[in-house]
This record gives sequence, structure tokens and C-alpha cells, in this order.
Amino acid sequence: RKVVTMLQAMQTKVTEEGKKADELFEKYMCYCKNSGGDLAASIESAETKIGELSASIESGSEKQEQLKGDLSSHQTDRDAANKAMSEATAVREKEKAAFDKALGESKTNL
Repeated sequence: RKVVTMLQAMQTKVTEEGKKADELFEKYMCYCKNSGGDLAASIESAETKIGELSASIESGSEKQEQLKGDLSSHQTDRDAANKAMSEATAVREKEKAAFDKALGESKTNL
């Protein structure tokens, strides 16, 4: 009789453990199904973003090259303007000196 009772208790215990294992397996499968879909959507979204970001990087690189060219052109123009201002200042100083000399002579003649 004791052996039969022990076997029945073992059977009950094994049945309960089986039910728990089934519940855990169901939770695991539900997680795999749900997270698998989320993961696939996340991967697809990231792949789409890769194309957009690559295009953005290329556009930024092209704009950077254009701005470098513009900067170089503007620096050349600035240097030319500074040179022209120096030359004009020198001419004006020379003309002023000639005028001052002529003015001095005119004052002495009067």
C-alpha cells in the first residue's frame, strides 16, 4: 500500500512539473513570436535609415566641397581687394604730396 501511495504522489508531482514546463514553453514561444516580429521591424527600419543617412552624408560632403571652393574664391577676392586698396592708398598719398607741394608753392607766390 505504501508503494502505491508513493507512486501516486510521484505521478502527481511529475504531472505538475509537466504543466509548469508547458506553461514556460508557451511563454517562451509567445515571446519568440512577438519579439521576432519587433526585431524584424526594427531591422527593416534600420536598413531604410541606412540609405537615408548615406544620402545625407553624400549631400553633406558635396556641400562641404562646394563651401571649400567658395571660401577659397572669397579669400582670393579679399586678397585682390586688399591689394587694390593698398595701391589706391599709395596713389592718393602721392597725389596728396603733390597737392601739398603745389599748395605750398601757391601760398609762397601769393
